[in-house]
Amino acid sequence: MKTHTIEHFHFLNKKTFRVWQTPTVYSPKLWQAFAVLLALVFNVACGIKIGQNQPSRPQNKKALTAKDILGNPEYLAISYGGYRKNSRDIQPTVEQLKEDMKILAAMNVRVLRTYNTKLAEASNLLKAIRALKQENPNFEMYVMLGAWIDCRKAWTNHPDHNQEDEEANAAEIQRAVDMANQYPDIVKIIAVGNEAMVKWAVSYFVQPWVILKYVNQLQALKQAGQLPKDIWITSSDNFASWGGGGGEYHVEDLTKLFAAVDYVSIHTYPMHDTHYNPDFWGNFEGEETLSDTAKIAAAMTRALNYAVSQYRNVAKYMKGLGIKKPIHIGETGWASACNNHYGPDGSKATDEYKEGLYYKMMREWTNREGIACFYFEAFDEIWKDAANPGGSENHFGLFTIDGQAKYAIWDLVDQGVFKGLGRGGSPVVKTYGGNKKALLEKVPLPPMKQKMPVAH
Repeated sequence: MKTHTIEHFHFLNKKTFRVWQTPTVYSPKLWQAFAVLLALVFNVACGIKIGQNQPSRPQNKKALTAKDILGNPEYLAISYGGYRKNSRDIQPTVEQLKEDMKILAAMNVRVLRTYNTKLAEASNLLKAIRALKQENPNFEMYVMLGAWIDCRKAWTNHPDHNQEDEEANAAEIQRAVDMANQYPDIVKIIAVGNEAMVKWAVSYFVQPWVILKYVNQLQALKQAGQLPKDIWITSSDNFASWGGGGGEYHVEDLTKLFAAVDYVSIHTYPMHDTHYNPDFWGNFEGEETLSDTAKIAAAMTRALNYAVSQYRNVAKYMKGLGIKKPIHIGETGWASACNNHYGPDGSKATDEYKEGLYYKMMREWTNREGIACFYFEAFDEIWKDAANPGGSENHFGLFTIDGQAKYAIWDLVDQGVFKGLGRGGSPVVKTYGGNKKALLEKVPLPPMKQKMPVAH
């Protein structure tokens, strides 16, 4: 695999750190009631009003900044990749990207996250958004522009994690600067690296000093007037890399990085830890008599709480450093299918129903707390695990590759927000033909935890 051929890949051997406390066991009656309540509110779009598929909010009198939009529930965020084939050799066209932007705007998504500047997708995306703004002055879409960072000899059998690929990294940063200056009305954030410090990214991770170097360089350009003065600079990485996990990350350069960024962007993936660190996952003693949907609701609530605990661990570590910065979620998500670790023969975590619960719960929590959540991800991307079509990496989207809306957003289809919109010639319709009973027949129950033996 050549350097820069992969911008985003969750490795099957990724590891996180134990931050979960022993879950509280709730009463079966409580969970029965919760399941009924969840069913009643699922068709309400997280407390926000979804607009029509052509945005109609009046044009802002002043240019919005990252500070204005991050954590604002009127400006939902999402991680985005527009690839429709099983290889990134085929880049999405401007017209295809415009098609996707209309779909996302219809569901009140207004902020996108990208991952590199080298491939044509990022520049084409900016062209597509500008074209839509010219067609409709009220159209709004903003971008968190990612610059991919690699270590020396990344993607080889001998990566050097103590040195960087300086030529490639400098080129990524320069392209990000150029794009931010060319599209100041669209690019509101530059993110230096994606999961570039976490040590399970064994093919390419770097030391914090590399990220700090480029963050400082971008901040200096802002001060010199060579970047828009209100653009925010961050790095988007696993919660552990931001101090919320093991002590091996608690180094001086990380402290300097906290001070240098405009905000902290963390990743949290409870879904992966249903396999790697499953203490929180499953159904517990006292939940045996719950209905199936109540059992799932109980397990998914613990999954959300697990993510919340990782967020809070980062906040606690940063507070201990005496630093105060906003913390937003740069990635979190839940796959709708998997044929290995997380599927029916593994932790029984992945299906559209659980994905839908996680999405709704995560949006509700982050909207309530004023936290931006770049939910991963908008559309399925089948290039990510091209050799294994059933792999979870191909199934994180809220939409399938042909634009069908998964269970998480069936309610938006019912509201008619996607009327007249489609992807690749196919209209936006519900998966499973909208048949919830057929969907639930495919949903495995979380594993039942064994009772702990009584100590003598």
